Amino acid sequence: MFSCNYSSEGLQVDSMWYLIYNAPAGVKSKVWRKFGFYMKDGLLDKSVAICKECKAALKYTGSTTNLNTHLVRRHGETGDEEASTASAKTRQDTDIQEFFQPKLSHNSARAMVITASIARFIVKDLRPYSVVENEGFRDMIKTLEPRYTIPSRQHFTDKCVPELYNKVKNEVKEQLFNTERVAITTDAWTSCATDSYVTITAHHISPDWELRSHVLQTRVFNESHTGKNIGALLKEACTDWNIAHKEPALVTDNARNMIAAGVEAEMTPHLSCFAHTLNLASQKAFQVDTAARLLGKVRKVVGFLHRNIKGAEILREKQQQLTLPSHKLIQDVSTRWNSSHDMLERFLEQQPAVFATLMSRELRKGEEVNSLNEKDICNAEDIVRLMAPVKVVTTILCEDEMPTVSMIAPLRAKLKKHFEAADEDTPLITEMKKAFKNDFEKRYTHLEDLLYTASAIDPRFKTLPFLSDDDAERIFISISAEATALLNKVNDEPLCKKRKSAALDQLFGETFEARAAARSSREKASEEVMRYRERNPLPLTDNPLQWWKAQVDLPLLSSLAKKYLCIPATSVASERVFSTAGDIVSAQRSVLRHDHVDQLIFLKKNLDKHKHT
Repeated sequence: MFSCNYSSEGLQVDSMWYLIYNAPAGVKSKVWRKFGFYMKDGLLDKSVAICKECKAALKYTGSTTNLNTHLVRRHGETGDEEASTASAKTRQDTDIQEFFQPKLSHNSARAMVITASIARFIVKDLRPYSVVENEGFRDMIKTLEPRYTIPSRQHFTDKCVPELYNKVKNEVKEQLFNTERVAITTDAWTSCATDSYVTITAHHISPDWELRSHVLQTRVFNESHTGKNIGALLKEACTDWNIAHKEPALVTDNARNMIAAGVEAEMTPHLSCFAHTLNLASQKAFQVDTAARLLGKVRKVVGFLHRNIKGAEILREKQQQLTLPSHKLIQDVSTRWNSSHDMLERFLEQQPAVFATLMSRELRKGEEVNSLNEKDICNAEDIVRLMAPVKVVTTILCEDEMPTVSMIAPLRAKLKKHFEAADEDTPLITEMKKAFKNDFEKRYTHLEDLLYTASAIDPRFKTLPFLSDDDAERIFISISAEATALLNKVNDEPLCKKRKSAALDQLFGETFEARAAARSSREKASEEVMRYRERNPLPLTDNPLQWWKAQVDLPLLSSLAKKYLCIPATSVASERVFSTAGDIVSAQRSVLRHDHVDQLIFLKKNLDKHKHT
């Protein structure tokens, strides 16, 4: 046996008369030309590598780095000469490349493109401005373009993003200027820094019949949220975006201050969000005493199984034993009626597993929590069936990319019929139907003709099956009168420049113009309405705007379609901004300036709709 002592280079072997054996033939590194191993108990001792030059012993764990270091420091050479030469060549090539490729000027085309791309990355991916100072990001940019120097964070906050904002804002303004009508939605929200904001979105139909929506602005609003103050903000926004002359329609929730704001801003029509209206009516139905008690019982059971770890584990076991879907129970949110419906629906689905879990010996308090009886289960089933159509309507409004005002009248008529009293109704269902109808039917009573007109101008609903024949005829007479007024308005507008006569115009102009003049505006409008009504209705799954795009022989009704079908049925568009705003004004960025919040939300929502180079 031999003994080894640690030195500054590794291990120094006391007995130096041992033979140094070469490393196995399978090793690839050239360092083993200079190193080997001692034999120990008939086997190579691979825990210690021996230098053939100075007999120094170094620990070996599979890496040859320390062996190379020893050769360089002690003997001025490396075992891996090819690797050393390649490394030196790489360094030399890098030095040469950097010498002949100097840093890009910040005004060069290449640098400006990269800087603009970083700005778009910040706003589209909701990255903090400080990302340009992060080590990993800077290393990535250096790898992609070594000649590029990343500007400071202040350069992006004060120059790049504001310039991009102004560019996109001008493009949005141009689109709004070239449209026939604009509808806006608005809502308020509070950031994690407790700053209050009001977001305004705009919706319009482009000349090529594309329904487009834009976030116009997100303004800090720490004043009192009175109708007068919000109305003044809406007026200011319409002036700033040059849409006051576009007869802007307004869609908000049913809050009193929002209703007052519409009056203050003098915006007509002012519609209540249909999804919000459904929520209010459904909440009234769920506040019926029997329904409220049932929800409280179910909520108690669901809350217990959510909090109790052992209970959740037993529930999963019971689901497997009863071959039920392994779905989790749903805890409802008091402000969202559909979450209560989902809670009941999921509870009924998992009822056998839930009761088996609560009655298990492992849960001593399970029976105390469960106060549900057979009648409660029957009531829950009745409630789920009653509210199922409302859930479908809510889903349609939320999943549709842009539900228009034309959908309100047919959906409203369907729900009104569903909630009519029936002889077979239980006392609970009768009471819930009454509560729902009393709240639901008082909405939109002053706007019914507008809703019917919007549906009539939508080729999917133009037969107006939810109206009597007399009421349907009255609506189309009203549409004809509106088309006539539109034509008269166009004819009364003076021509800016006299059209230059063409050869055909000189020969036949007077004849054709005389015949055209003989036909009154009313006749033209009536003929268009007749042609429109004679055409087959559009399938419910088809796009009404693309249908109108092909109706080149209905110019008056096409203009009316753009006027009505741009109005959204809900204010969901402005509410969806809240999730984006929550990502921007996060706890880590709670001191973000208000103008930066506005710019970032605006660009996040609008940048993808524009092409930038």
